[in-house]
Amino acid sequence: MKSIKTIVAVMILAIAMSSCVSQRKFNELEASFAESQADNRTISSRLEAVREENARMSEELAALRVRVERLSEDTLAMGQRMRRLQDSYDQYVRQTEALMEGKTEETRQIMARLQVTQEDLQRREDELARATREMEQKERELNALMAEVSEKELRVNELEEILQRQDSIVESLRLTISNALLGFRDNGLSVDIRNGKVYVSMEESLLFATGSTRVDAQGERALSELAKVLAQNPDINIMIEGHTDNVPFRPGGQIQDNWELSVLRATAIVRILLKHGDIDPSRLMAAGRGEFHPIDPNDTPEARRKNRRTEIILTPQLDELFRIIESR
Repeated sequence: MKSIKTIVAVMILAIAMSSCVSQRKFNELEASFAESQADNRTISSRLEAVREENARMSEELAALRVRVERLSEDTLAMGQRMRRLQDSYDQYVRQTEALMEGKTEETRQIMARLQVTQEDLQRREDELARATREMEQKERELNALMAEVSEKELRVNELEEILQRQDSIVESLRLTISNALLGFRDNGLSVDIRNGKVYVSMEESLLFATGSTRVDAQGERALSELAKVLAQNPDINIMIEGHTDNVPFRPGGQIQDNWELSVLRATAIVRILLKHGDIDPSRLMAAGRGEFHPIDPNDTPEARRKNRRTEIILTPQLDELFRIIESR
């Protein structure tokens, strides 16, 4: 369950990251994501508590059933005993009437014992009735708890089914893109899955000259192949992230710093994707990360080469998942 929650959380965050929205809207989505996380933990906690209560109620119900069975057996035994005493009493009365009045005291004692037996029988019958009512109430409570557990398990299963379907979509998308871009794998391109999203990572050498924001011919060919795949998958949101190394720009140039370079490269790629594929622009988001999200923290030429990259992040839409979460 924990892995499912993690995936749900990441996918919810992906929606917030993958929509072309203002900072205010992004903050609202981020707050909604946090609230959904808290709700998911609350639902899991309540489900566990309900299961524990269900087990406790089942044990109590079993104990009550044993108690009712024993009371029923005791009541039956007392009834039989009472009938035997009544028969004995009737016989004794007849014998007493036929014999002599000197037996009156013995008759009184028998009557007293019979009265005690009747009172004990009535007490047991009352206790049996109370136990039966208590058992019926416990059964009603148990049925209500079982219904609640079933409803929550149904929602959990529905969420798991959606997540599995999303995983299948992501894996299929990865394979399709890998096949489409197979000819560029040796030129600094990789396709992999991270946190339920497909990452298409392209090194600077595949797309740009050093310090440039213009995509070269080889890079445009790779992006045109990717655009065809994205156009055929309209339910996938697309984020383009530009990344740079930590080498600062010289003052006075057209580009101010690595922030600006990363943003301009991301928007240049957006334009090429729109040019080569019938893609709804609302699915696209361009972002610049500058030098602040390196994949290799070492300050070496090889590390800086790895960090100069563009990542195209593909995320399935989570409308159905949000619908289930909001229906709580």
